[in-house]
Amino acid sequence: MNVPTQLLGLLLLWLTGGKCDIQMTQSPASLSASLEEIVTITCQASQDIGNYLSWYQQKPGKSPQLLIHSATSLADGVPSRFSGSRSGTQYSLKINRLQVEDTGIYYCLQHYSAPPTVIQAMT
Repeated sequence: MNVPTQLLGLLLLWLTGGKCDIQMTQSPASLSASLEEIVTITCQASQDIGNYLSWYQQKPGKSPQLLIHSATSLADGVPSRFSGSRSGTQYSLKINRLQVEDTGIYYCLQHYSAPPTVIQAMT
């Protein structure tokens, strides 16, 4: 009876690619900055997720808006003062010359494996 169970376990592991839940750590959890400053928010992945990371901004009462996709690519219509970068498993969102309208909640989202992991930082 154990053999079919073990085979099923191996089959499921193979079908899912053997991926584990990926932990994301975003810092800082919150921050306060002055106008025109440079702000950087980082997300650290517990394992390699390639460029499967996006950054979102959410303003009060609004849906999250995509800022950066594929770790470094600026989404359409997003001001060029926003940029994304990657160094290994660390991902950064940089805002140059902070503006009043940049106030909000910022999320990083990994979509390398299911379930997707979303972490937020308030600014």
